Amino acid sequence: MNRPCNAKIVATLGPASADRATIEALVRAGADVFRLNFSHGTHADHKQRLDLIRSIESDIGRPIGVLLDLQGPKLRVGTFANGPVRLVEGASFRLDLDRTTPGDATRAPMPHPEIFAALKEGSELLLDDGRLRLVVEKAGRDFAETRVVNGGMLSERKGVNVPGVVLPLSAMTDKDRADLDFGLTLGIDWIALSFVQRAADIIEAKALIRGRAGIVAKLEKPAAIECLDEILDETDAVMVARGDLGVEMPAEQVPAIQKRIVRACRQRGLPVIVATQMLESMVGAPVPTRAEASDVATAIYDGADAVMLSAESASGKFPVESVAMMDRIIAQTEADPHYRDAIEASHTPPAANTADAIGWAARSVAGLLHVAAMVAYTSSGTSALRMARERPRAPIIGMTPKSETARRLALVWGVNPVVCKDVTSVADMTELAVETAVKLQFAQAGQTLVIAAGMPFGTSGTTNLLRIAQID
Repeated sequence: MNRPCNAKIVATLGPASADRATIEALVRAGADVFRLNFSHGTHADHKQRLDLIRSIESDIGRPIGVLLDLQGPKLRVGTFANGPVRLVEGASFRLDLDRTTPGDATRAPMPHPEIFAALKEGSELLLDDGRLRLVVEKAGRDFAETRVVNGGMLSERKGVNVPGVVLPLSAMTDKDRADLDFGLTLGIDWIALSFVQRAADIIEAKALIRGRAGIVAKLEKPAAIECLDEILDETDAVMVARGDLGVEMPAEQVPAIQKRIVRACRQRGLPVIVATQMLESMVGAPVPTRAEASDVATAIYDGADAVMLSAESASGKFPVESVAMMDRIIAQTEADPHYRDAIEASHTPPAANTADAIGWAARSVAGLLHVAAMVAYTSSGTSALRMARERPRAPIIGMTPKSETARRLALVWGVNPVVCKDVTSVADMTELAVETAVKLQFAQAGQTLVIAAGMPFGTSGTTNLLRIAQID
């Protein structure tokens, strides 16, 4: 079951998409990767959904990626004595560590000493997804006296954002560590790390994961944008998490930041996902707004590897229709002649290393000879990633003897992952590549393939071979 689109779709599973029939319908509608959001649901819920995905994958015969999204540290105000309170613009409001005394219209508990440790006069606090804004006038190790700048109703357990401040918090809580251990035992393909502020957060996660899954750094904090290059040096992929990013930064800055992140990932050959509110109106309506369709198309024109659905597929009324609509938007955008112009214009020179040189050469050969397909025979996925970085016109077949590599490649632009047998020689590899391309209807007799691989076979990160094969 080949995917005609280059850009991939990540669909979040939830109450609206928990049964086998719906998950299979999502795959057939265009979903390439499923997101399991560990902010909600039990371990048993997620295991059941993963088991269904693997069963459907076996029936359909196409590798499907699974992304475990860790909750990360959630910062929230505490409880109130008499229900929601109204914060009045210009009024004083105190936040402190006193968990035993419920809040009122003048104060509230905020059980996060890390926040108080980082606050200073002039710091901003955003409550309830930015609907309320406070400015710190005085702060200590266990309190903050603030002035209400934007008022409104505040109910208990609402979220707190601290823009412009690097908090002394790990990106992983005790809950995240338990969820991570559980997910790795199940064979999850990608781990999305929330609340990334610095490269050290990725390094910490790497030490726990030990190569058993790829890491997706969710960029949703201004601090992460300030050290973007350092984070990209460490992570395996990136998610532009526009929800919290749009809370902590002015909304008008988010589009430019999105483009900057996508461009930086494209340069490095890192998979990049654009996420949050892409088809938000389809949570309750069978069609999106025209602005939402344009938003998805913009990410595709920029060359993003994947676009993601959250509530649309997890809890909305039209999960399958949402995936099908996103798939149609991608297909229509990629069919536009201006799309290829934009992709060509966004190319950046490859790095001066063997893997990038092979990827660049493969694209050049493919364009010159008008090949039917490009084949990356890969153990770790590196050869396929280098090909995908070049955004070639020809489809990419990512052939690997490792099912875990094939599933990770389901996230990567233009790559059609295939699990194949091990090969021991260039002749065997070429024969298998030709046989696979024909069988999957990417090529036919008389056409040409470009094949990239690493030798010795089975050794990760050794892309060093380029071969041109004629199909008899």
